[in-house]
Amino acid sequence: MSADREMDAAGITGPLLREAYRRCRALNAEHGRTYFLATRMLSAEQRPAVHALYGFARWVDDIVDDLHSGPEAKAAGLAAVDVALTSAFDRGHSSDPVLMALLDTTRRYRIPRAHFRDFMASMRMDLTVTGYATRAELLRYVHGSAAVIGLQVLPVLGTVGPGREAEPAAAALGIAFQLTNFLRDVGEDLDRGRVYLPADELAAFGVDRDRLVWTRAGGRSDDRVRAALHEQVDQARRVYARARPGIAMLAPRSRPCVDAAYRLYGRILDLVDEAGCAVLSRRVAVSNGRRLAVALPGFARAVLARTA
Repeated sequence: MSADREMDAAGITGPLLREAYRRCRALNAEHGRTYFLATRMLSAEQRPAVHALYGFARWVDDIVDDLHSGPEAKAAGLAAVDVALTSAFDRGHSSDPVLMALLDTTRRYRIPRAHFRDFMASMRMDLTVTGYATRAELLRYVHGSAAVIGLQVLPVLGTVGPGREAEPAAAALGIAFQLTNFLRDVGEDLDRGRVYLPADELAAFGVDRDRLVWTRAGGRSDDRVRAALHEQVDQARRVYARARPGIAMLAPRSRPCVDAAYRLYGRILDLVDEAGCAVLSRRVAVSNGRRLAVALPGFARAVLARTA
């Protein structure tokens, strides 16, 4: 289905606003392949809002992760976004296309402004924090970088009961996806000077940042690193288990999409575990065949949910 048909279904009519949503959709399609595939299982009217939320997060992530910008430039970039975001909420409009779509989405679905403040706070942490001593410290960061993403999307997905009852599982799912990304991207993050794995848990296996760098630099295999990564995978799987009951709390039409994302990200986690130390030197990815194997039944369930 085209972007125009999606926006027609969502009742998005203004030319500038439609172009703003189109921009967010393009960002999602270009940068979030697994996420974008899952959104195809949502109803047409839901997709623009999810694209708007993704577009904003992608915009900020790109500032933080730009390898060609120094700390001062990144700080200035985040400050500019913060000012523009605050102005958009305070004034009720923005000329920036991503913020225009985001503001419209937050109005339609009554998404709390606090979720975006928490997100920006975690993104600012990335400018100065390069490691986390404990899981508790990491989870403070992950609240703003991932848990609130689940909470932002929840009103768009809808629930069969009070939305508040589904919030813990929605937050857990955001965290589970983020922990998966941390493990999949551990080598790339090292290149940026960051480690998103608790230092005390790595130390229990005799692993520190230097050993991770050494393993990545030479494409080496190390039993201690492999065991430490396996334990991190197990920690992530526990979070997935906490998130799983939340799928049944969602509106029926949204369940196939979230179930597909749950299984695809879970597969990425499996591939990380299978790769062991090799994940430090290459990025694992779900094959196209696997994506289709998960997506096609999901599409069928999504169609049945919409016509039931």
